[in-house]
Amino acid sequence: MKLKKDDLVTIIAGRDKGKSGRILKVDRKKGRVVVQDRNIVKKAMRPKNQQDKGGIVEIEASIDASNVMINCKKCGPTRIRYAVDGDKKIRTCCKCGEVL
Repeated sequence: MKLKKDDLVTIIAGRDKGKSGRILKVDRKKGRVVVQDRNIVKKAMRPKNQQDKGGIVEIEASIDASNVMINCKKCGPTRIRYAVDGDKKIRTCCKCGEVL
């Protein structure tokens, strides 16, 4: 997976299509990402201890990684290409070649 935590991405499919946000969490085994303030779902939570309140809370659910594209500062949503610079592998924009 070419996406990392704190990348700015745009959602390209689903109910939040066209919206963008930062990646909070990446699950490489399942191929899913959690985007900040996107794909909000309601979940019934049980109180963990006496001070906590239970009830219905809104949390960010994960999105399949194929449904998001990274944002390039110049081009907007784009795919990622790897370039080898000496002994380092860097992520670059497919459209303009800028380092991401």
